[in-house]
Amino acid sequence: MRITGNMVNYYFVCPRKLWLFSRELRFEENNERVALGKILDESSYDRNNKHVMVDNVVNIDIIQHWQVIHEIKRTRAIDKAAEWQLKYYIYYLRKKGIQIDKGIIDYPLLKERVTINYTSADESKMKTILNKISGILCQSQSPSAKKKSICKSCAYYEYCFV
Repeated sequence: MRITGNMVNYYFVCPRKLWLFSRELRFEENNERVALGKILDESSYDRNNKHVMVDNVVNIDIIQHWQVIHEIKRTRAIDKAAEWQLKYYIYYLRKKGIQIDKGIIDYPLLKERVTINYTSADESKMKTILNKISGILCQSQSPSAKKKSICKSCAYYEYCFV
């Protein structure tokens, strides 16, 4: 089963969003916040090696000398999701024989950077997370909608609650 970085991110944000995304129900193209995020991504750090796609599974925003990876985010609203998305990229690259031990989450609008170290405990937890994601993806029906504070800014809000 193909699990992408977005799927790992969505697992932490909302299992329903993960399931809908996996079924090609994608509302991001029409969402203003997503469009702003894409503009930010395209206009930030243009001198770096950006958007490295590996096996059509992970799309790394920036990679420096195949030693440090960066993920660019607009806000810190869903820090845990961003952290585990970055850790998934590290996990995936390590499975390919590329030894990376850390990554950086960049918040250009906030002028902040957060360094994320990858540990052996993360390796074990990642396997558990991937099993849970696989379980959600195999469900015949979507998980029920559960309203959270971040829902109003989600591209799937109208689908779930209107």
